Amino acid sequence: MTTPDAPSDTCPRCGAPFHCGVHDDAPCACTTLQLDDALLMQLRVRFSGCLCLRCLSALAGGEPLELPAAR
Repeated sequence: MTTPDAPSDTCPRCGAPFHCGVHDDAPCACTTLQLDDALLMQLRVRFSGCLCLRCLSALAGGEPLELPAAR
């Protein structure tokens, strides 16, 4: 049995495990973020599935779509 907070997905942007709340009883935390239409379109083209709240928050704050390459 999975608890509502248990990681159930992997973010396609950063690779971190996270819990997507799209099927939870309460609205997912990502619904509180404001993402402009151009960014939403880029996300749909570049990624399949949901991104973690940390990445969505960073993108809403102006970070680039792609993470810098690890050194």
